[in-house]
Amino acid sequence: MLRQIQDYFEANQMVASVLIGIGFGVIARLLLLRSDYRQYPTFPHGQIIHLSLGFIASALGAVAVPALYQKNLTAITFLTVAAQQFRDVRNMERETLSKMDSMELVSRGTSYIEGIAMVFEGRNYLVILAAMTASLGSVAINVWAGLLGGLLALAAVWKLRSGKSVSHIADVQAGELRMDGPDLYVDDIYIMNVGLEGDQQIIRERGLGLVLAPRNANGRVTLSNIGQRQAILYDLSTILGVHRDTGEPALLPMAKLDMDSGRLGVFILPHEKDESKALEIAGRVPLLETAVRMPSKAGVNQEAKDNG
Repeated sequence: MLRQIQDYFEANQMVASVLIGIGFGVIARLLLLRSDYRQYPTFPHGQIIHLSLGFIASALGAVAVPALYQKNLTAITFLTVAAQQFRDVRNMERETLSKMDSMELVSRGTSYIEGIAMVFEGRNYLVILAAMTASLGSVAINVWAGLLGGLLALAAVWKLRSGKSVSHIADVQAGELRMDGPDLYVDDIYIMNVGLEGDQQIIRERGLGLVLAPRNANGRVTLSNIGQRQAILYDLSTILGVHRDTGEPALLPMAKLDMDSGRLGVFILPHEKDESKALEIAGRVPLLETAVRMPSKAGVNQEAKDNG
């Protein structure tokens, strides 16, 4: 049976390359697709949309290689059109998440939304890459080379499925939550003024404080980004819950900087008051690409380091 399949693929090499490319492209999209604690993409309709787009992307990548081997330059035009379509996917995700965000008790923030939209666009390009790699191996050498190329592409896709987290740039520690009159502090970091005695009592009973200490200048600037701070608050509130309702600004989770040290004080009111979970969640918050800053790489800082 295997021999018959191999003989068929060898006799129909172009068809085989397309089928293998599509197969590995779809597998790559399946590896990258999951509904997480944010419940996005939704099941089943959101996942169906992304799987359909993944199939289209894999078909484009798989067909492009045989087309170019036959000197059909129209394939380049197809890839250009695909890039435009996937940019539209990014816009669609941005618009959808922005509308959903207005209904959240603790919002994601525009930086988090842009990061998610960017990821969904980039994953379609990874699918095209996996499909093209498998298809190229099948056309250039043989079916087995295509299968090997596809497996290597899947390994690369798996490695690129996620980026860095907050734990890569900062140490996350528990902070002492205390009220000094109406003023709320996490350790020595001022958070806000809480005027009502009832709100102060809720904070004393249910509040949790965390302190994120940046490891270097790059981490300090990144943590100061408002979008990154909002992502930390959103993940903590989504996983642990948030003890508040609309119209209660004093119970809104907040993150404030210590301007001298660059430490970030985080105040939350979770349903589940579990300090160890909160520390782990904060460390796992994705490091937003739009929030990352690298001042140490600036030429002026490099020159100062060399002169020193």
